[in-house]
Amino acid sequence: MKQLLAFSGSFSDSSINHDLIEFTASLLNGVEVEVIRLQNFPAPIYSKEIEKEHGIPESITALRQKFDQVDGFMLSTPEYNSSVPAGLKNTLDWISRTEGKIFQEKPVLLMSTSPGGRGGQSVLDHLSGVLPYWGAKLIGPFSLPSHQANLVDGEMTHDFQVVLESHLTGLKKSL
Repeated sequence: MKQLLAFSGSFSDSSINHDLIEFTASLLNGVEVEVIRLQNFPAPIYSKEIEKEHGIPESITALRQKFDQVDGFMLSTPEYNSSVPAGLKNTLDWISRTEGKIFQEKPVLLMSTSPGGRGGQSVLDHLSGVLPYWGAKLIGPFSLPSHQANLVDGEMTHDFQVVLESHLTGLKKSL
């Protein structure tokens, strides 16, 4: 059975992007999905001096092993000041210091949700441009604006769910 690693770019315990990951994982049949939280893989802010003195943190080595073992990824990230959250970027910076590209030419379903009407569009635009350089076969992106109105009590509004399911079909075909 194909395996996916799913995570949010948020380190918040009450992340709406983690909610979107959980919801999306529940829609997948015939694929094993492991949902993780990046805050369970802590690392200091990357610097070459820290890497030289201490090496790659054990938490990042463990996370890289998870990246190595799966066939693809689902990533839903919030937008912080029209960009990538620092915790997500730091985690990816550390993974980039291990052997091979971060996403290893595997499919990545990229998503974002927000309380506002743009649904994290700025971070999706940015990551859509850089993920392929990090070895991602990009699926999406999928934007869910007005999270509280469009994902309520574990149900997504029909129009957005149709689009999400189309992206999931593409993801499964890419595995």
